Amino acid sequence: MFEHEKELYEAKANILKALAHPTRLFMAEKLLQRDYCVCEFVKMIDADISTISKHLSILKNAGIVKDDKRGKQVYYHLKTPCILQFTECALNIIESNQKEQSKLISHIESDMED
Repeated sequence: MFEHEKELYEAKANILKALAHPTRLFMAEKLLQRDYCVCEFVKMIDADISTISKHLSILKNAGIVKDDKRGKQVYYHLKTPCILQFTECALNIIESNQKEQSKLISHIESDMED
């Protein structure tokens, strides 16, 4: 692997790492719908403001969200909404895995009955 390829894969991995937390993924998916301020996330997630701010900071540093100060509030929005297209793919993988596990369980139960 060439150095520039390695750097590109590291950059991609950093974006995925930023989203690899349930709270941050939830926040990013909410931001698909509209802009949210920190205070709204505090209520939705039932976490303190410092925790929410830390999650948003990670998303911002990864280039996933951008902030916008409006009066006394800071609102966040997705810079590139396409970032979450992979979540549909993730759901497909989850469904596929469940089907495979169900088939395996059926085979095991069938073998036990014989």
